[in-house]
Amino acid sequence: MMRRRSVRVALFLSLALFGCASSAYRSAAPPQPPASAVVPNLFDTQRDIEQYIASGRYDADMAQVAQQAQAYVEERAAAVNKPAIVLDIDETSLSNWPAFRVNGWARILNGPCDLEQGPCGIRAWQATAQAKALPATLALVKRAKEHGVAVFFISGRPAALREATERNLREQGYAFDEVIVFPEGARYASAVDFKAPARKQIAERGYTILLSMGDQQSDLSGGYAERTFKLPNPVYFLP
Repeated sequence: MMRRRSVRVALFLSLALFGCASSAYRSAAPPQPPASAVVPNLFDTQRDIEQYIASGRYDADMAQVAQQAQAYVEERAAAVNKPAIVLDIDETSLSNWPAFRVNGWARILNGPCDLEQGPCGIRAWQATAQAKALPATLALVKRAKEHGVAVFFISGRPAALREATERNLREQGYAFDEVIVFPEGARYASAVDFKAPARKQIAERGYTILLSMGDQQSDLSGGYAERTFKLPNPVYFLP
């Protein structure tokens, strides 16, 4: 039984390490590494992730980026009409680490969530609305609100999770103007194709988006923000 579970977790983690993406985004096959490339060791990779988070370096790196974003908000908020910021949710505003940890740091999207034995499907975990706020981002949002800045969340979470997501954000102390989630039944080649037009729609409502912040480059690319701030994510990549 333990052997089967170990093999299953190893397979899931291997998928995550090579950029497993949400089924909502259709992407081309990932480029193959050259023959001379060193294949990551599964155990070492899991250990490195654990150490990066447990050592406090992850929190410190998060705080450094968020503090830079906060300084920019404080500098620019009074200089524009209808200032706003745009934030991603997962691994930007709320942490899914409990689900990833029980999965051996694999990103398992669907299925039930067993936080004791694993595996834990991320969507099932998100539906519980138990994710904790990332302190650095929460501090940024509170400061932005003090300066009269509108706060928008744009997330690849499905529409069925809107209520749980908004409740989770509020219970964790976030004040916001709108949560924009993935349109039902939509398909995009990349998260950029969803998130950039969503920012454009916010800008067309008269807002000046001072900054966009996320843990994936696809959260930020495509324009419609004065500045972008990229947070660390040692676990997964989304196109």
